[in-house]
Amino acid sequence: MPLTIHDLHPWDLSPADAIRLQSELAAQVVTDQPLPLDAIRLVGGVDVSVKDGTSRAAVVILRYPQLDVIEAATAERPTAFPYIPGLLSFREGAVILDAMRRLSTAPDVFIFDGQGIAHPRRIGIASHIGLFLDVPTVGCAKKRLSGAHTVPPAGKGSWLPLVDRGDTIGVVLRTRTNVKPVYVSVGHRATLDTARELVLRCTTRYRLPEPTRTAHNTAGTPPDASQLPLL
Repeated sequence: MPLTIHDLHPWDLSPADAIRLQSELAAQVVTDQPLPLDAIRLVGGVDVSVKDGTSRAAVVILRYPQLDVIEAATAERPTAFPYIPGLLSFREGAVILDAMRRLSTAPDVFIFDGQGIAHPRRIGIASHIGLFLDVPTVGCAKKRLSGAHTVPPAGKGSWLPLVDRGDTIGVVLRTRTNVKPVYVSVGHRATLDTARELVLRCTTRYRLPEPTRTAHNTAGTPPDASQLPLL
C-alpha cells in the first residue's frame, strides 16, 4: 500500500514566512508515542544530495530487523530554496515528497538523515515531513544544530542527553566504538527512548544506521570515512 501524503502547505515561501510556519507546525508534533519496536516490519530511510543546483532525494525501504532493501525511489528538482540553517525542510521537503509518492510500500517508521525536534524551533526535517505523512519518524543527524552536550563514553551504545534551554531535545549516541556520535531526536509519533533504540538496532558496521546510510548512497552523496566498514 502506498503512503498517504497530506497537503499541508506550499513550499514556495520566503524565509520569514517559513519561520512563522515552523512555529505553528511545531505544536502539532507528537513526542510521547512510543515506537512499537518489536512490531516493526519495515523501516524507511531518507536523504537528499545537492549538486550543481539540483536536489536529488532518495527514499529506501528496508525489511526489519534483517535490514535488507526491498524498495528504493528517487526524485530530482532544481534547488530553489537557499541554504539557511534551521530551514532545511523548505530546501528539501518537496523533493523528498516527490520520491515518497513513487513508493509502492509504506514503512512502519522513517529515519531521516537530519534533525527531528533537535532544532531551534523544535521542527527539523524529520518532524516536518512526519506531519505530512502522519507516520512515526526519527531524526538521525551527523551534526548538531541546536542544544549542548558533554562527550559520551567511547563505547558503542553509550549516549548522553542533548539539552537546549532546559529541554532534552535529543541524545548524542555512539553507534560505533571510538567513532564520533550521531544526534538522534524524535521526529513525529515517537519517544526519545524508542527513537534511540531503533537507531541503534538499525546500525551494523557503520556509523550511520542502515536506512539512512543506504538512502545516503542512493542519493549519490559521497560517503565519509566514518561509514567505511571495520576491517
